[in-house]
Amino acid sequence: MPTDGILFNALKEENGIYQLTTCSPSGERHNMLIGSLVELAWGEIDSEPIIAKIASEEIKIITLTITEGGYKADLDKPRTVFWYVAEGLKRRMEQDLPITILSCDNMQQNGNAAKCAFMSYFKAKYPEVAAWAEKKVTFPNSMVDRITPATKSGKITNVCCEDFIQCVVEDNFIAGRPAWEKVGVTFTDDVTPYEIMKLSLLNASHTLLSYPAYMEGFRKVDTVLADERYRTMIKLFMNRDVTPYVPVPEGVDLEAYKDLLIKRFSNKAISDQVSRLCGDGIAKFAVYVVPILKQMLRDGKDISIEAFLIAVYCKYLVGAHTESGEDITIFEPHITPADKMLISGGSPVEFLKISPFVSLELDKYPVFMEKYELFYGMSVAEGLKVLLQ
Repeated sequence: MPTDGILFNALKEENGIYQLTTCSPSGERHNMLIGSLVELAWGEIDSEPIIAKIASEEIKIITLTITEGGYKADLDKPRTVFWYVAEGLKRRMEQDLPITILSCDNMQQNGNAAKCAFMSYFKAKYPEVAAWAEKKVTFPNSMVDRITPATKSGKITNVCCEDFIQCVVEDNFIAGRPAWEKVGVTFTDDVTPYEIMKLSLLNASHTLLSYPAYMEGFRKVDTVLADERYRTMIKLFMNRDVTPYVPVPEGVDLEAYKDLLIKRFSNKAISDQVSRLCGDGIAKFAVYVVPILKQMLRDGKDISIEAFLIAVYCKYLVGAHTESGEDITIFEPHITPADKMLISGGSPVEFLKISPFVSLELDKYPVFMEKYELFYGMSVAEGLKVLLQ
């Protein structure tokens, strides 16, 4: 990314070595040096090393994290991830070297999403690569879970994260893979139960707490969880709204998983930023909240929490200030011009036509609209009181 220059240069100075600090809820911290970055290249300034590496016979897997909203391929934009991979695969095709593209993004069926985006791009710009990739490139689905705040301490290369980690990967590697199961990776034929459980419980809960908490002035997730109102709301959301729609992977204790999430959110040593969770809501709502809400509307469930959340998100975007009047710095990189027009209009009803919600046709559900308009007219504190009474 254009903004990655400072980090890239710092990693170059450190020969790719960075410090990882894992922090447990008890406050215990463990530092280690990570030396797995053996080469570095920054696509903003030097394309050839990246293309050559993708094309190299020694490379069997490309892992990618391009964010939830990054899978809309711009056919005319230069130096995108789609262009880089296409140029590398064009050279691999000449030697008939199969390869796996492994997405690590927080999306249901992220491998399928990556395949759709890349293949669409290939077919439009590199048809010969598309024909070859249909047979010689695989896109496994995966689910990766570890909370890693954006805040840096000390060097810019230092990384702080929680001590919890989970990685589940579909075993679909056309050119072979390392024995990652030896270091804790779970390989499976179907990642779906794991990813739905994680996205619908962890990520959706993060979204649920972020906007109300930010509007009330909270800035750290652990302080939000110290507030009994938010703890109660999140537990209610997990148990009443989400659990009926979550397939439980074999061997997983769902109640223990939910209890652990509350402990992870409350980790003072991590102290994740509420603002980080607010960022790119357009993409996050579509992936984390809308799928469950669609099923709840279909089944006539109590959608009070969801109406509250969307009403607060509307006030967050439309007003661009907290309840105390503090200006909000809004980060919505994937918002469309049409969405901007709807938001700038300031109408809470028209707001429901922005991209995450338009497919739900929420105005056709009187119960939802009644609750949505009710919560829109309340403060966050008043809304929480109504939800939890």
